[in-house]
Amino acid sequence: MPRPGRPREIPADRVEAVLTLTRLTTPEDGTYWSVRTMAGVAGVSKDTVQRIWAAHGLKPHLIRTFKLSKDPKFEEKLVDVVGLYLDPPDKALVLCVDEKSQIQALDRTQPGLPMKKGRCGTMTHDYKRHGTTTLFAALNVLDGSVIGSCKSKHRHEEFLAFLKEVDRKTPKELTLHLVLDNYATHKHPEVKKWTNAKNEKQTRIVFHFVPTSCSWLNLVERFFDQITSRAIRRGVFESVAELIDTINDYLRCHNRDPKPFKWTASAEAIIEKINRCRETYATKH
Repeated sequence: MPRPGRPREIPADRVEAVLTLTRLTTPEDGTYWSVRTMAGVAGVSKDTVQRIWAAHGLKPHLIRTFKLSKDPKFEEKLVDVVGLYLDPPDKALVLCVDEKSQIQALDRTQPGLPMKKGRCGTMTHDYKRHGTTTLFAALNVLDGSVIGSCKSKHRHEEFLAFLKEVDRKTPKELTLHLVLDNYATHKHPEVKKWTNAKNEKQTRIVFHFVPTSCSWLNLVERFFDQITSRAIRRGVFESVAELIDTINDYLRCHNRDPKPFKWTASAEAIIEKINRCRETYATKH
C-alpha cells in the first residue's frame, strides 16, 4: 500500500548529480547505467533513481543508431526527392526503386508449435539455408502499387532487365521519375546508355538520387519492411523457389488493394532537424 501524505522531495543537488552521471559518464563495469548501479554510486535508492529518470525522460538502457549524410549535394537532392513526393509533376509517374538483396530461404531444423491460449507460436532459433534471392521493386508513390521481380543476382544486368520490365508495365505516354539510392549498379554505363536511348525522342525516364546514407528517403524501403515482417521473417522455406512463390503471392495480394505511403515532412523541416542534429553532434551533448 502507498504511504499517505506528501511524497518525499529529492534534494536538487542530488537530482543534478544523478542527471550528470547519467548523461556524461558510464559505470566502470559497463557501457550504460542501471538503476541499481546508479543508486550505488549516487548514494540513493534505486526507486529514487527511477523517479529522477522518469521525470527527465532518461532511458539509459536504450540506444538509437544514426548516420548523418556527408553528401555535398545533400540539400539539393533532398529538396528534389521530397518535391516529387509532395508535388509530383503532371503527366508522370513517381516510382521509388530499389533491390532487397540476399533474402534467405531459411528452413527451421524442427517444426514449431502452434499458438494457443497463454502461449505464442514457437520456432527454433537455428535453421538451414537453402539459398538466396533478390527482390527488385518499384513502388508507385501515387497509389502504393508495386512492380516486383525476383532475380538470382543484383548486378547491373539484373537492374537493367528490371528497368525494361518497369518500362513495359507503365503507360508509354507518362514520364517515369525514378527515386534511387547511390548503389553502383544504378549508375552503370550500360544503364545510362539504355536510359539515354529511351529519352532520345521524348523524356521517358528521369533518375533522382537520394543523398548518400539516406535510404530512409526512398519510400520503397517502407514496402520492404512490410514484406519482411509479414511474409519473410517468420516464414519456413525449403527452397529458393518456395521463397520466390511466397514473395510473388504477397505482391499479388498487395496490388489487389494497395495503399500509398503518405509523405508529410517538408524539405525545410527535415533540413532544420538535420542541422539541429549536426549542432548537437558537434557539441557532443
